[in-house]
Amino acid sequence: MLRPLLSLLLGATLLLGVIVPLGVTALAGLVLPEQAGGSLVRREGQVVGSALVGQNFEGDRWFHGRPSAAGYDASASAASQLGPTSAALLTAVTERLAGARDVPADAVTASGSGLDPHISLENAQGQVARIAAARGLPTRHLAELVARQAEGREFGLLGEPRVNVLRLNLALEALR
Repeated sequence: MLRPLLSLLLGATLLLGVIVPLGVTALAGLVLPEQAGGSLVRREGQVVGSALVGQNFEGDRWFHGRPSAAGYDASASAASQLGPTSAALLTAVTERLAGARDVPADAVTASGSGLDPHISLENAQGQVARIAAARGLPTRHLAELVARQAEGREFGLLGEPRVNVLRLNLALEALR
């Protein structure tokens, strides 16, 4: 009775623990090679990040992403676990606002993963004046850049239009 049980366990382990995952990985590599490879963004042949993972851009010369509950560390991806009635969340959002008004929610709240690479178009357009002043560029040019980098709703109906911060900052750097 033990022999068939162990054979079944070994067979199931090989099938479900090795063969199926390798098959799915191979299929994903064939059908969606960019996504299966981590959606890496390259510049001049060098990997500068992933289109799927938010990065920390500091300084007035760059578009800033959403705050990160994970400290922009992809290995520590996690939400803050702070709910809408949390005093700690209210304190964090109030500190991020720093007296500003009419700020988009994604400018002061972290995403569920803590690593969202996108910001709303409203958030990006709200940063245009700061970046234009820091770089000595016309605000009109930066507003057009944001519009060109905009991504629509997922499948045409899910979510809101948004912009990938890494790709936007790379396009900003290419304006030189």
